[in-house]
Amino acid sequence: MCGIVGYIGSQQATPIIFEGLRKLEYRGYDSAGIATLQGGCIELRRSEGKLVNLERMLREQPLSGTVGIGHTRWATHGRPSEANAHPHKAGSIVVVHNGIIENYLPLREKLKTAGHCFSSETDTEVIAHLIDENYKQGLTFEMATRTALQGLQGAFAVCVLCCDEPDTLIAAKVGSPMVVGLAEGEFFVASDIPAILSHTREMVFMEDGDLAVFCHGQARFSTIAGQPLEKKARHIDWSPLMAEKGGFKHFMLKEIHEQPRAVRDTLAGRFREETGDVHLETLRYDDAILQTIKRMVIVACGTSWHAALTGKFLIEEHCRIPVEVDIASEFRYRKPVIDTSTLVLVISQSGETADTLAALREAKQLGARNLAICNVLDSSIAREADGVLYTHAGPEIGVASTKAFVTQLAALHLFTIRLGRALGKLDVAQGRAMIADLKKLPEFLEQCLGINAATEKVAKSYMHARDFLYLGRGKNYPIALEGALKLKEISYIHAEGYPAGEMKHGPIALIDEEMPVVVLVPQNSAYEKTLSNMEEVIARGGRVIALCSQGDRDVKAKAETVLELPSLGEDLDPILLSVPLQLLAYHIAVLKGTDVDQPRNLAKSVTVE
Repeated sequence: MCGIVGYIGSQQATPIIFEGLRKLEYRGYDSAGIATLQGGCIELRRSEGKLVNLERMLREQPLSGTVGIGHTRWATHGRPSEANAHPHKAGSIVVVHNGIIENYLPLREKLKTAGHCFSSETDTEVIAHLIDENYKQGLTFEMATRTALQGLQGAFAVCVLCCDEPDTLIAAKVGSPMVVGLAEGEFFVASDIPAILSHTREMVFMEDGDLAVFCHGQARFSTIAGQPLEKKARHIDWSPLMAEKGGFKHFMLKEIHEQPRAVRDTLAGRFREETGDVHLETLRYDDAILQTIKRMVIVACGTSWHAALTGKFLIEEHCRIPVEVDIASEFRYRKPVIDTSTLVLVISQSGETADTLAALREAKQLGARNLAICNVLDSSIAREADGVLYTHAGPEIGVASTKAFVTQLAALHLFTIRLGRALGKLDVAQGRAMIADLKKLPEFLEQCLGINAATEKVAKSYMHARDFLYLGRGKNYPIALEGALKLKEISYIHAEGYPAGEMKHGPIALIDEEMPVVVLVPQNSAYEKTLSNMEEVIARGGRVIALCSQGDRDVKAKAETVLELPSLGEDLDPILLSVPLQLLAYHIAVLKGTDVDQPRNLAKSVTVE
């Protein structure tokens, strides 16, 4: 999730673009760059690291020009470096891009054959070369851009300049956000409203397939294919702080609503439907190596540990190898028994979690195969693991993890398919069926967000409780743990997650008419058993909040409160159930007046043991 800013008008572009990038730095912060166009010449300034490095460079080597584009990068293809930083230039063309181009490898090879030389590892550079190739073939700048974009697969938002047309800026989007700001004789383009709100409050929100051409003080909108469009501007009356949060009250709520996009980006370009398999290019282990694996150990902390527990259920069921799950801070101190036939999988959002990094080093020292699931390219864990499966959640500002968690679960599904196919435990048909369900996941997550208002009402009914109990079975047990953790983290209410079948072995003593009990009871293989556990709670006066499948009359007849959700089957329902649990914790915390985004005593990334 990168940040884009573009400007065309009568003012100097660089200060406007840099100010906008600063407001979008939360979207990407491993490198940044600006390109301006003046007198038929494009000049670039790019730097690795935070924006302060680019700012220093611009003081030493200023950029002038009234047309320009800028970018803050969250790396997906290619490590953080100046060479991989945007903008990317090819011939007369310069491009900034947010998104993932799924077919960049075949396009890259085709362009190389045509004589193009690449200077980066990114998918974005392909766009610049593709437009440049079309332009060299005699197409106009606009037609060269349209033709190139129609050949891309994946998600993208782009801004494009051509040094031969100094009064023109082109922007387009498919799947990635882009907003246009309108002012008198000048135009602003950005990934998000905060970047341009100080310059104009008249905004046009581009839709998928839209392309805009800004030239000689006019804006012309059309589809990428060329069909003219009429666009109406909206007046934005957000405060600057609200704008940074996309209109949401807190970053956490914004990030909960970003989960469909985050999962879509994590899955993008990784399906191989014809073989019922997935392609994980940075995993580095081929089938021959994976076939030597006899057991697995998954190591993580906090929310990532809950994802690991879910992964255990998935991998054991579909790959038929034993899986242990360890808390990273305990792993080194129990003298683990592992060898070259053991695969140690570590999970960390930041890639810098000290205990998880120490566990990875211990596993490597003991000779284990090792992989990581991580959200941050070129982080310490990503560098040190033999292979890595990146999630593409984008930066997560709220301390309580939401979109990082669901993308870890999505990544574990991808890994399960890859390992199951390598081991011969999943056939082509089974792989295709799992892929078909995964492709539906972002859409179903969108549906789950539709219960936000209903969840807020539930929160008002239960916000004064001193204790909560969360119950789930099978793959939903770790989700119960995660729901309890979210409530503890941000509302400071004591909460416990428990396997529903274990309730009678102790926690049932806590249940009375003051105790809310959240029961995860989707219609799956454990449905009847979980329903019985729920009745045990009701029989003792417990106040049941049930999360169930849509249309479940039995649950609705018994529970005090019901939240109904769509179902994607036993494997993927845990991801869908995560959303109302996040929303419940969020709304209770807001009602209690706690600091949702920065709860007391907690840090986003725990980099000390």
